[in-house]
Formats: sequence, structure tokens, C-alpha cells
Amino acid sequence: MNRNVGSEQPDEHDELEQHLAERLRVPLDWPEDDGLTVSHVARIAAAATCDTAYSHAANGHLIDLFAALPLPGTAKGKDFWERIRDAGGSASWNIHPANMGGPFFDRIHDGNEGGIASRMLSFMEELTPAQRADVAEVIGSALDNDTIGVSGRYGGQLWLRDAEMSAWRVALASRREFETAQERIQFFEAWRDA
Repeated sequence: MNRNVGSEQPDEHDELEQHLAERLRVPLDWPEDDGLTVSHVARIAAAATCDTAYSHAANGHLIDLFAALPLPGTAKGKDFWERIRDAGGSASWNIHPANMGGPFFDRIHDGNEGGIASRMLSFMEELTPAQRADVAEVIGSALDNDTIGVSGRYGGQLWLRDAEMSAWRVALASRREFETAQERIQFFEAWRDA
């Protein structure tokens, strides 16, 4: 959140502040005699959800997408990942467990937030339209229609689009605010002057 606190009126509360007050059923200035109020917590939460948290959430979503697929090391998983390799050709090596494996997922916890995302984007970029359709069919055939609500080619297409956009969000959020602060100032100035 980027607000000028000095110019703020006491009755000007943003949506997050109002949401917290309603969910917690407390006034925004609660507790009255302490330094940290619900309004302060809302501002901290808003700041925490900027670039870094967004990247973490998108990576978590990528993990959830992969978790919906058959697990490597199982009979069903071995068949599934071989079918992905056949359908996607050399592009599939970007996400195939034999090449990517667990360490890429483990590294998210160590702060390597872009590893899976960059592999996913490379996978999508290298697929031909025909391969993308074939991969969607393989993925869709593995999705549990009873749990997820879709399967088949359409389900696979949704999975691929979601994974691609989640990976893109991770890549975009990897531009840290402190690294892009000057660009942001220039952005606002240019649009103000337009």
C-alpha cells in the first residue's frame, strides 16, 4: 500500500481495514491505548502482500497444480509422465520429474522462487500448437473429474493456462520493488503527464 499517511483523514479507511474490522468485530482503533491497532495491522498486511508474497502465492499455486497430477514414483505417475514426454517431445524435459525432480520444488522453501516458473514457461514456449493440444489431452485424462469438476482436453487446457499464468506471475513478481523503485516513479510521472 502506498498511501500518504500525513494527508489521510481519520474517516478514510481502505477496503482491507474495513474488512479486518468487520471480520474481527473490533473498531479500527482497537486496542485504543496500545500502539498497534487494527488499522496498523491492515497496513502491515497490505505491505506484506506486495511483490514477495504474490510470488510465494503463485508458486504455491503451481505446486497445487502439479499436485493434481499423478505422482512420480507411482505406477500411475510413471505412465503419466512418459505420456507427457511422448506428447510434448523435448519441451517436456523442462517439467519431467526425471529432469526436474523434487529439488526444484524443495528450493521454493529456500527462496529460489523462480525455478519452477522458468521451467514451466520454457515448457510452454517450446510446445508446438499440436503438442500443446496433445499434452492437454494427457493432463486432462489424469485429472479427477469428481474432485476438480473437469477432465479431458478441456480440463487439460485449463491446467496448462493456469500453470502458464501462475509461472508468468512468479516471473513478473521476481522484479523486487527495491530494484524497480525508480522505474515505478518514472511510470507514475509518465502517466501523470500523459
